[in-house]
Amino acid sequence: QIQLVESGGGSVQAGGSLKLSCVASRSFFNNCGMGWYRQVPGKAREMVAKISSEDIVSYADSVKGRFTISQSNANTLILQMSSLKIEDTARYYCAVLCNWMDYWGQGTQVTVSS
Repeated sequence: QIQLVESGGGSVQAGGSLKLSCVASRSFFNNCGMGWYRQVPGKAREMVAKISSEDIVSYADSVKGRFTISQSNANTLILQMSSLKIEDTARYYCAVLCNWMDYWGQGTQVTVSS
């Protein structure tokens, strides 16, 4: 079992930056992937960035070159977001994805305005 708590969301103007953090209640499982996802009301949740259990990093095409995912310590996942666009507005969720179960945080809202 693992609990995830996201922070760092907020309101920012287009072109700005935000840093999201996800703190887990314990060290991330070695054999699980982890990542950031986002969701806009009325739309499906989409992958933003993820690190696989083999440490392979991948990004959605829409955020490549602007967002960076990293693990700052054994239980903290970071999403550094730069050059934010209005279309990045969404609720952002941290996830730990294991063969036996997926774990999700409650999310943090990011709002980008013009």
